[in-house]
Amino acid sequence: MRLWSLHPKYLDARGLVALWREALLAQAVLRGRTRGYRHHPQLARFEDIGVIAEYLRAVHAESLVRGYRFAAGKISRSRCANTLVVRRGQLDYEWEHLMRKLKTRDSARARLLRSVRRPRAHPLFRVVAGPVEAWEKV
Repeated sequence: MRLWSLHPKYLDARGLVALWREALLAQAVLRGRTRGYRHHPQLARFEDIGVIAEYLRAVHAESLVRGYRFAAGKISRSRCANTLVVRRGQLDYEWEHLMRKLKTRDSARARLLRSVRRPRAHPLFRVVAGPVEAWEKV
């Protein structure tokens, strides 16, 4: 499971679809509707259903920009007004990870993104200084 801290606009089509599915799975875990993944390190920062619902709304918004038809009805109606914190080191780590994936999976997209120096975070996150998050498996 990879719940990217990066803005979903950077993901290729395959990555965006995978993120949608994995975030829906995370929502199901938080609702207690599945036994798997309950202790997954990526879920540590999504403490309640409103947070993952806001995360999914931003992924859905990106899907609309691209002309996809992700089912918005699958997103919980719960809300959360807070932002989450992500450290710059985590964002940089994820950026490098994504760029490695894109080089083999979608080299044209990798070339387009090569000029990005400070990638933006997913709209749910506020970036602060610091290293890779403790929950990340490096």
